[in-house]
Amino acid sequence: MSSTVLPQGAGYGVVIGMGLFFSLLMVGIAKLQTRYTSHKTSSAEEFNSASRSVPPGLIAAGIVSAWTWAATLLQSSATAYKFGISGPWWYASGAAIQVLLFAMISSKLKQHAPFCHTYLEIIKARWGRTAHLVFLFFALATNIIVSTMLILGGSATVTDLTGMNTVAACFLIPLGVSIYVLTGGMRATLIADYSHTLVLYCILISFALVAYATSPIIGSPSKMWELLNYAAGANPISGNAQGSYLTMRSKSGLIFGVLNIVGNFGTVFNDQAYWQRAIASDPKTSVKAFLWGGIAWFGIPLGIATSLGLSAVALAHGTSTPIITLTADEVSAGLPAVKAASALMGQSGATAMLILLFLAVTSACSAEQIAVSSILTYDIFGTYIRPNPSEKQILWVSHICIFSYALFMGAIATAFNYIGVSMGYLYELMGCIIGSAVVPIALCITWRKCNGTGACVGAVLGFCAGVAGWLGITSTLNDGVINVTTTFGDYEMLTGNLLSIGIGGIITVAWSYIHPANFDWDITRSINNKEDFILTENNESSAKPLAYEDEKEKLDFAGEGLQDGVEPTRNTTHTTVEAQPTDMAKENEELQKAFRFAAVAALSLIVILIFVIPLPLFFASHVYPAKGFTAWVCISLIWLFVGLGMVGIYPAWEARKGLMKVGKGIMRDITRRN
Repeated sequence: MSSTVLPQGAGYGVVIGMGLFFSLLMVGIAKLQTRYTSHKTSSAEEFNSASRSVPPGLIAAGIVSAWTWAATLLQSSATAYKFGISGPWWYASGAAIQVLLFAMISSKLKQHAPFCHTYLEIIKARWGRTAHLVFLFFALATNIIVSTMLILGGSATVTDLTGMNTVAACFLIPLGVSIYVLTGGMRATLIADYSHTLVLYCILISFALVAYATSPIIGSPSKMWELLNYAAGANPISGNAQGSYLTMRSKSGLIFGVLNIVGNFGTVFNDQAYWQRAIASDPKTSVKAFLWGGIAWFGIPLGIATSLGLSAVALAHGTSTPIITLTADEVSAGLPAVKAASALMGQSGATAMLILLFLAVTSACSAEQIAVSSILTYDIFGTYIRPNPSEKQILWVSHICIFSYALFMGAIATAFNYIGVSMGYLYELMGCIIGSAVVPIALCITWRKCNGTGACVGAVLGFCAGVAGWLGITSTLNDGVINVTTTFGDYEMLTGNLLSIGIGGIITVAWSYIHPANFDWDITRSINNKEDFILTENNESSAKPLAYEDEKEKLDFAGEGLQDGVEPTRNTTHTTVEAQPTDMAKENEELQKAFRFAAVAALSLIVILIFVIPLPLFFASHVYPAKGFTAWVCISLIWLFVGLGMVGIYPAWEARKGLMKVGKGIMRDITRRN
């Protein structure tokens, strides 16, 4: 296209205007929160961890928002364009299972390290300084890769739709986000996540309804089926049954599914953003939040790829005269959905897509900024530069880190853009780089016998094996030519991803069986417990696990828990030393039950999503008839509505008492002034 669908001013208007709007909105919410609730953003614990008291609906919305990248919307649609209906399924299922499994991690986190700020604090307390530095590399590498993908995908879309300068988009997007993150911290980030997710679901549902109900070009599942059948004849997919877009029998789709599963373990388990949400959640409901988040999120890539991704196929290859055209570079950049939205809805579709991508990118950016800020503040500044920093120092460093990382996000995305590395390339590469740390990080909080030396060796050798295997296969299959194009092949990426996570996991587990540790979880339970012990008149004990409260009371009983000159309040209770184990055992039992429930629920869903549904269809080489495809479309649309209920409507219902409290406070202030 020689001209863009929208004027350049629209790009700047959305990026700057909506960025300022949400920033002002979050500033206002932060003011209301400080004025009418007990949560003060001047507290470091509130700023970085939202006082560890966030209910499950808001956490689930935050998980969906953090996991909805530009790639979720763009790359999922590109897989539908390249592989047919198998692409959306493998994208959705291959990236949902990690969030479901993280429900198990969240329960163990609350059980074994209830007051940590980052997962790296657990690694340092358990395995020491060397391990801390090793996994610090993987943590920051994960955040940098994810941030780069977010900005690359968002800037590519803004540029394609409006002609906005790519470099300007790369810098303006993260800088706008940093304003409201700086103002409100973790809770403001979660509230912004909720508002973004609510609008995102509404736009996705409208796209699906236009594609399958109201569009004069397509307008029904049966018409889409006809166009996709024509496309299979005109532009068959190599490796698909009958070259069809309507089959799960797709060799390239299956390879992508494996890549997706392996790569996304790293971007969940290694990403502080998800640990941050587990840390911020209420201990009693963290498992529910992650299970809900994973189930709700599944419908987003499935829904948009089934509507816009397949629409792009129909519009490009479903008629003798193509309505849209897509180059290989545009497909790699994730633009099939953008082209389809513009063709189906004109300027309104392009505008909706621009807003959709802006919301997805900014909410995920906010998650990365607060995550990196926590790592830099607690694991670098608070560990190596200024041990035991004051609360004022923590807040100051957190603010500096958020703004600095926003600038860095823009710079690194610009650099990758100029060297020709796309979002799709990074999406498939990330498992090679960060996959080796997945198993060691997961076992650090779940298995007392995991050996720290084995974990470090596994992570480092897995990384080396992944990169070496990726480049080695590239050289072998491409006559020694190694460049961006040759390293982007299916088998090249698959080899690197599998070697990284496989070698890292095997070495860690084998070493731990040969030289098992016998770790005492009381060491990690003690992380930050004295630091966070503040006696107040309004003791918010509901936000703190019972075991932790009992540990503090035990210190008080022994005469060591109270600060000099601080007297207990009337709400402070004392327990005997003999009573403590009973309460701790009770809470441990409750958290262990939550872990077992999470394990059964997550593993059952994984078996269904990865094995029971797709594999029989793959081996049967089944090509969907019109009625079967209609059922597929209906399921994807229903899933979107279910997700809207889970993370759009439920959190508002959950917060009704708090909203009423704020409303009454505002009315009280108004009546007093009058």
